[in-house]
Amino acid sequence: MVLSLAVIGILVGAIYIFIPHDESADAARSAVKRVDYRVELITARRTAPYAVAAPEGLPKTWRATSVSYKASDDGKGGAWHLGMLDPEQEYAAVEQSDAMPRKFIKDVTLGATKAEGKQAVGSKKWDRYQGDKYRALVREESGVTTVVTGTAPYGRLADLAAALVAKKG
Repeated sequence: MVLSLAVIGILVGAIYIFIPHDESADAARSAVKRVDYRVELITARRTAPYAVAAPEGLPKTWRATSVSYKASDDGKGGAWHLGMLDPEQEYAAVEQSDAMPRKFIKDVTLGATKAEGKQAVGSKKWDRYQGDKYRALVREESGVTTVVTGTAPYGRLADLAAALVAKKG
């Protein structure tokens, strides 16, 4: 039995040595595919009852990785999502909805709670939220709540928030 385990161990070691594998940072970056979100953005801007926000002018080191817009049956509660990786490979997302703010914020921040202090983004102040997994910047306006959330530090979330341009299509 010990001899059989030794043979299997040698076989596994040989396979590991001779099968190419790339564990570099470039391999990790290329593992997550970039998505083009232009069509979904145009559709969301035409459909949503609020001005949909998307970044403009971010450096190419920011990569969009997921996008969706889900309209609600009753015209309230439609949700826009744009997930991204920042230049340091941290997750950041833009989440917007006209649903009830408290529940929406809790859902998209994975239960984060309001923290002390505000984050200056341009001339506006955003509320800070802190959770076990995600941080978030939240701005509640008439008819829409915008949340910039993710694992990225507040400064990066603020960079994304500053690049947001809200338009109705």
